[in-house]
Amino acid sequence: MRTTIASTAAALAAGLVVGLGGPAHADLYGIDDPSDTAHGSDILALQVLNGGENVHVTTIHDNLRRDPATGSGGIIYVDTDKDDKGPEYVFTAGYFEGTDYALSETEGFGPKKWGDRVEHGDYTMRVRYKADRVHVTISRAALGDPGEIRVAVRASGTRTDGTSDGLVDWVGERRSFTPWIAQG
Repeated sequence: MRTTIASTAAALAAGLVVGLGGPAHADLYGIDDPSDTAHGSDILALQVLNGGENVHVTTIHDNLRRDPATGSGGIIYVDTDKDDKGPEYVFTAGYFEGTDYALSETEGFGPKKWGDRVEHGDYTMRVRYKADRVHVTISRAALGDPGEIRVAVRASGTRTDGTSDGLVDWVGERRSFTPWIAQG
């Protein structure tokens, strides 16, 4: 099962990689991410589509589960302003059954920087446990209709003993963004 998931993630990412050097001049970006943690929240691949009306962020994981004991959740930081260092928006969500999600304004990384919830536009999340896939859709209106975006994505979870040390997985380096992705 793990080989199939990893192969699927690798195939998806291989077909979508725009490149890591410099800005992306396309509306679609994808990257493969190594298996970093021994937890279902581990991100194996990321796909970002900066579409005409919505931004779509899809992550592929290793063994997502519905069980709240997993503590699985994710954060998507969205940078919409090249002149303002860091992200302007943060999407936070639990990946186990019964949790919620929210899009908020932010002045940087970490919960102390998060501000008010976004009250305009729409956003949704769908977790597909059998496919180990999380899909987030954010309307361009909710993000202030930016021409280009970039994202930084992390996921985390909890062990059965309640600890979570070492169960944080960033796509790429900690707090690193994708290249800028143009609206397509």
